[in-house]
Amino acid sequence: MPATVPMLVPASLPHPAEDYRRRGWTVTETADGIDLITDNRLAAVELTGATAAGVRRYLRANNLSGPVLELPGPQRREIHLVLGVAKAARAVEMLRAAGAVVHTDGAAIPLPSPGRAIAWNIAPHEARWVPPLVALSAAVRAAAVRDRAQLRTVAC
Repeated sequence: MPATVPMLVPASLPHPAEDYRRRGWTVTETADGIDLITDNRLAAVELTGATAAGVRRYLRANNLSGPVLELPGPQRREIHLVLGVAKAARAVEMLRAAGAVVHTDGAAIPLPSPGRAIAWNIAPHEARWVPPLVALSAAVRAAAVRDRAQLRTVAC
C-alpha cells in the first residue's frame, strides 16, 4: 500500500465585501461590483495629475500612505481613503479649493472587482493605516508649495 501524503488545502479566502466590512467599512454590492459608501468617519479624496503625484511622494516620504485606488485614464487619477472627515471642515474646504474632489456623506466609491477598470495602487492590507483627512490636506499643501518653488526656478 503506497504511503499517502496529506494535502494541505488552503483556507478559503473571504469574500471581498466581507473583508471590507471587517475593516469597519460600509459597502454595498451592486450589479457592477462592490462600492464603498462614505460616511461621517470614512471619506475618499480624488486627486489628479501633478497634484496626485506630489501627494503620493509626500505621503510615502513621511510614512503616511494609506489605501489608494487608481483610476484609468490619460492623466493620473487617484482616490485616497481617509478618516476623520467629520472634524475637518476647513481641511475639506482647502482640498476642494485646491481642485480635489472630496467624497463624503454617502457617496459611492467603486472598489476593484472583475470587470471594473479601477484597481488598488495601495491595497488596504498593504497599508499600515487609513490616514486622517488632515494628513492628506497637508500633503496637498506641500505638493502645491513644491510645484510653485519648481516653477520659480524654471522661470528664472
